[in-house]
Amino acid sequence: MWITRFGAGDCAAGGTGVRIAVKDNIDVAGVVTTCACPAHAEGRAAAEADAGCLSGARAAGAFVVGKTNLHELAYGTSGVNPFFGTPTNPLDGRRIPGGSSSGSAVAVATGQADVALGTDTGGSVRIPAACCGVVGLKTTHGRIPLAGVWPLATSLDTVGPLARDVDGALLGMQLLEPGFVEAELDERLVVGRLRPESEAAVDAAVDAALVAAGFEVREMSLPSFSAAREAGGTLLGYESWLVNGHLVGKEGISVAERIAGGADVSIDDLATVGDTAVRWLAELDEAFETVDLLALPTLPILPPYVAEGLDTEPLGRHTMPVNLAGLPAIALPAPTGGVLPASLQLVAPAYAEDLLIAAARLVERAVADRS
Repeated sequence: MWITRFGAGDCAAGGTGVRIAVKDNIDVAGVVTTCACPAHAEGRAAAEADAGCLSGARAAGAFVVGKTNLHELAYGTSGVNPFFGTPTNPLDGRRIPGGSSSGSAVAVATGQADVALGTDTGGSVRIPAACCGVVGLKTTHGRIPLAGVWPLATSLDTVGPLARDVDGALLGMQLLEPGFVEAELDERLVVGRLRPESEAAVDAAVDAALVAAGFEVREMSLPSFSAAREAGGTLLGYESWLVNGHLVGKEGISVAERIAGGADVSIDDLATVGDTAVRWLAELDEAFETVDLLALPTLPILPPYVAEGLDTEPLGRHTMPVNLAGLPAIALPAPTGGVLPASLQLVAPAYAEDLLIAAARLVERAVADRS
């Protein structure tokens, strides 16, 4: 799970004692940012300064325990990496850890960090959180500074925390944004239940978690959901080509074909993306006039086996539309009655991460009482 390991350190001396792991597309002063891609890392100098998103953690005295592995260049959902290895899913070592923030999810799931930072462009915090049975928070686009974070698609990129539980996710937000506080809930939350195609066991687990938490659940349908997923994928492909296209044709890169595909995106394609985004945001604005949050599975399936190959396109089906909208979302375990949990995704209006944390806490407590 580690690309660079700094050791345990004396976290208690003069600091908070918080151990933080940092995805290796986020700069840490004095260390080369590899993005888990040899072609990118070759000849690259060590970062001269920390990424801006680490300033709060440094001020709090948190100890960076290491740089975590990821799906190469943050461009993939499986977490499988042919160069730096694939982090082992702690729930079932035969299954993918999820990507792209694979090492960050495994670090907190195995207790080797209290908080981990990841990036989420199309689901890359929430997907590994779902695969590894932890909590992952995608922040509002633009809320957390991206200076010193190697981009994948700047219109979609965000930084967010992963942790074993909701308390850890709250701590992660406080390190990213000093002064952040959880919302106080005075009334019963109204949740709009979206039902994009998912496995029956996953849907059942999400429904049970929502009922257990005591939310008022209303069935909802947003017509542009699928179109938003496709538009987000088009935008990601195009912008990833702008950032990483220079690596295509070099040795030490396995996602070159995916990157090269972005060169085929046309002006008309981008116009369609823009039109879709306008419709999608209008539908979301209307939805949030009647509900506090939206709820749906983070993943449509349980984590697939590594041996099944890398065709994991379904893993981002339920997450990418949120990135196109720029909204915050949290993923947290929803028990299935088996070894592997499903994952509930809650989506909030922009800058309502405080509400997401409070709602996720209700779910976490409710499912714990049922288990």
